[in-house]
Amino acid sequence: MATRSLIEAVLESGGGIFRLNPVFVPRPFGKAGKRLKLHPDDYYALGLMRGSIKERWFSSTITAQNGPMAASDEGMSYVAVNHNSDEKFTLKEAIDILGAGIIGNELKEKYGGWPMYSKYFDFNNPLFHHVHLMFEHAKNVGKLGKPESYYFPKQLNNHTGEFNATYFGFDPCVKPEQVKERIRDYNRGDNRITELSRAFRVELGTGWYTPAGVIHAPASVLTYEPQWNSDVNSVQENVVSGEIYPRNFLADECPPDKKDDVDYIFNLLDWEKNIDPDYRKHYFRPPVTAVSDRAHTEKWVSYANDYFGAKELTVEPGESVTVKDGAAYGIICVQGRGTFGKYVCEAPTLLRFGQQSADEFFVSEPAAKNGIRIVNQSPVEPMVILKHFGPNHPDMPKKAPQELL
Repeated sequence: MATRSLIEAVLESGGGIFRLNPVFVPRPFGKAGKRLKLHPDDYYALGLMRGSIKERWFSSTITAQNGPMAASDEGMSYVAVNHNSDEKFTLKEAIDILGAGIIGNELKEKYGGWPMYSKYFDFNNPLFHHVHLMFEHAKNVGKLGKPESYYFPKQLNNHTGEFNATYFGFDPCVKPEQVKERIRDYNRGDNRITELSRAFRVELGTGWYTPAGVIHAPASVLTYEPQWNSDVNSVQENVVSGEIYPRNFLADECPPDKKDDVDYIFNLLDWEKNIDPDYRKHYFRPPVTAVSDRAHTEKWVSYANDYFGAKELTVEPGESVTVKDGAAYGIICVQGRGTFGKYVCEAPTLLRFGQQSADEFFVSEPAAKNGIRIVNQSPVEPMVILKHFGPNHPDMPKKAPQELL
């Protein structure tokens, strides 16, 4: 447990900013996309039984629900004290101790802590058709619902894997009984549930918002995913790219007396949202420019929801800007090099597992409101940063501009 004095000293020396260590998370299924800037020798750093590393988590104060072999702190972000030692403490510890001094009064009073995290999703094959539980169903198993959003950064998608399209929901003509039949058939063979769905080809530099309760099968594209503080789902597709997903994937997040209840499992779906005939109109998220001048451009890339938001900030070569925000936030640098406040900031070329980095930070609300000075030290390359917020940024757009849809 870190002391208050240590946490305060690190925050003060960083000008109200924490530098975070990389958090790489394995998954025991699927194939790694290998776009995380992780050394090729390190994708099985936690052993073959854990599977390859396919995610990197940002600004996380929760653990990954990743099976009995996962460490008790897997998925949690750590604050690096300095580059000259391995001393660290969790971001959760810091927020628990300093509270509003880091995240502001609104988030502390309403949620008791930092309510979201973001991650890179990096699979080379498409993921299964699955649904993140709505809050009422997640509560039944002692968890939170999980809305999430997607943004597809060009800098990290030198290839788009095996399937460059994402399924969302079901075709509007599909009837509930057709879906229930596929759920009943989960153990009988390939249930091919995406035959009932609809897919949209991924457009790099854009994104989507996915409400809790909407079933989806993500494309094999590296995705930046701001999301609520939860890791909970029900997998309703049993065979993907030749890999079998056993029935516990379907029912693990159901109460014991509901694991074989097809109606209960079906009702994990928000049916009207799943068959929305205007799904793209309601949930596609093209970037929305907040400011643009000679020195920099800032765009909203996750917005129009009640849970989180994200921006993409580009600082032009050789330029410097001071950027103010009305809320605390985390960042990941995806391109270029320079300074971020008092810190050196650079997008990595190659990271070893367990190595510190200079690409990820967490900005306290007081520092965000005072403004962070960012300097691009490259004469030729833009410096590009992704910034993830909780639900309280005062300037987040409330809806997607219809002219961009």
